Amino acid sequence: MTPHQEQLVHRATAGDKDALGELLEVFGPEVEATLVISPKWQGVLGAADVMQVTYLEAFAQIRDFDPSRAESFPNWLKRIAENNLRDAIRSLQAKKNPPADMKLEAHGAESGLALFDILTSGGGTPSRAMRQGEATELLHRALACLPSDYARTIRLYDLEGKPVEEVATLLGRSTGAVYMLRQRAHDRLRGLLGRASQYLESRA
Repeated sequence: MTPHQEQLVHRATAGDKDALGELLEVFGPEVEATLVISPKWQGVLGAADVMQVTYLEAFAQIRDFDPSRAESFPNWLKRIAENNLRDAIRSLQAKKNPPADMKLEAHGAESGLALFDILTSGGGTPSRAMRQGEATELLHRALACLPSDYARTIRLYDLEGKPVEEVATLLGRSTGAVYMLRQRAHDRLRGLLGRASQYLESRA
């Protein structure tokens, strides 16, 4: 890494989006070239899809990067990309026999509460059901804090119950990218909703 690039890392961690963008232009293609996707999945997932989500994550996580370790920025970006690729493939593999949280059974007004329970490990207790309005309101507030692509994925897939193929078309993404966006959105929502869930339970 050059001295100029190290300076860019320091600026990026301080909130300079242009500096981060310049770093991604340099190192993004290098990381993309290292990604290996099985021919089995190449019809629904490409390296470019992985990098699109990786760039979103880089912007979201850059303030947590230690600027004193500027030389490790390429490896940091690569780890994010590899994690995204791994999660996308796991979701695609689980599509035929999805786990309980892969697709919500509830729809309409109940979908918000169902998603809230999944993200906060709720037990579906009567006290929680009585607070459906509160839980749904907290969920939508948390969604407003997410990057727009993350929030839209959750609304279309989890809350409206649209098939992943339709969500992919509406977002202009591959189905693999939708699963990556959803996983990252769920990760962020869990963090945002964790304390809120404890608050509701304390009032039960």
